[in-house]
Amino acid sequence: MAVPKRKTSKARRDKRRAQHGIAMPSVNVCSNCGAPTRAHHACPTCKTYRGREIQPLGTPAP
Repeated sequence: MAVPKRKTSKARRDKRRAQHGIAMPSVNVCSNCGAPTRAHHACPTCKTYRGREIQPLGTPAP
């Protein structure tokens, strides 16, 4: 069974955990209306995606 030879210090432990932060989602600008939108999602204000108008689903997706 593997056992550590030395105690991991709090500084070393916390340096490793510094990479676990939550990043903000990237925000793009809609080419049609200029509203902020998430990448690879339809614009919530003008209902367009990559310059094309889309129709919302008639039934909710499972």
